[in-house]
Amino acid sequence: MRVFIVGHGRMGRLIEELAAQHGCEIAGIADIDRPIGDVLAASEPVDVAIDFSSAEAVRLNLAALAARKVNVVIGTTGWQDAAVDLRATAEAAGIGVLASANFSLGMNIFRLLVEQASARYAALADTGAWIQEAHHAAKKDAPSGTALLLLAAMREAGYTANIDVSSTRAGFIPGTHVVGFDGPAETVTLTHAVRDRSVFAHGALEAARWLKGRRGWFSMRDMIGG
Repeated sequence: MRVFIVGHGRMGRLIEELAAQHGCEIAGIADIDRPIGDVLAASEPVDVAIDFSSAEAVRLNLAALAARKVNVVIGTTGWQDAAVDLRATAEAAGIGVLASANFSLGMNIFRLLVEQASARYAALADTGAWIQEAHHAAKKDAPSGTALLLLAAMREAGYTANIDVSSTRAGFIPGTHVVGFDGPAETVTLTHAVRDRSVFAHGALEAARWLKGRRGWFSMRDMIGG
């Protein structure tokens, strides 16, 4: 399977390094100084592109890939305000897109657990909830895309009370998310912590394998079920 990488930062380099473990071959790499069109023109046929570029570039990247009928895994965060336009672009081109704020398989299972806990706590009075996330100092968006994903999951599960969301940016923290519920006499916390950023690259490569040949707009939930 031939994978095209968009963005050659930390995540792009990890995907390049780990691709062979997932039976993938790198068809080309686009970056700021290597436009998608130019690289694709010189590349062999591409099965799926993986975009870990920047929020500002996602719209143009998707348009360029859609014009060439290339399916896309979007791992960049911070573009959600443009989601309607991006979905329209993908639908018009008849391509497949899998977008997620977090490609860790563990995090996506964690999300299901958070949904179940939220549904149960939604029925209890005098319970407060919060989400606290921490990442490395270089991460730009806050709250993280994953924190917003968890917040949406809690709301969809029926938890309507206030949910306090806080962010920490310091050092080299690779990513920690805590969801908590606090009642009059007890507290429950659920925690997901990443020890190695390679889990995101492994998840994105598996998502690319799953997306090959599919049409439509998907999430990690579609991939793992639940």
